[in-house]
Amino acid sequence: MSKPLYATAPTELVDRDTLLSMSGLAFMEGIRDGTLPAPPIGRVLEYRVDQVEPGRVIFRGTPSFDHTNPMGTVHGGWYGTLLDSAMACAVMTTVPKGSVYTTLEYKVNITRGLPIGTEILCEGVVSHAGRSTGVATGELRGADDGKLYATGSTTCMIMAG
Repeated sequence: MSKPLYATAPTELVDRDTLLSMSGLAFMEGIRDGTLPAPPIGRVLEYRVDQVEPGRVIFRGTPSFDHTNPMGTVHGGWYGTLLDSAMACAVMTTVPKGSVYTTLEYKVNITRGLPIGTEILCEGVVSHAGRSTGVATGELRGADDGKLYATGSTTCMIMAG
């Protein structure tokens, strides 16, 4: 049986003043290290930040029965949410102190069905980090066998806080 992602359910998010006082990289490192609260979506969809470095973030997760569609397969929204998180958080690592970002658009290509209970790694890597936009790509792969389950791309808007 896998260990739960959170000992208790998070009850708050980082306040805006704290967020704006940090670089995006420091913010993401704080979430990874547990010194800042992780977003509740990770608890609901059973994934978490695993690795953080400038321009690169890896999430780790495992889809469960709760993430299936009516046909019993992992819902495409699970793939999309995880890829959006990894790619956008990779962009976040490039955002300067006093700024924030938001996803403008993202695209997902599912390459194969993901069996329930398969641990995955989802990597987001920045290909462009400018003053007003960031662009990243992502891959969702099996943690044990490296099988590719989906790819993605995103454009994020970077804004002064």
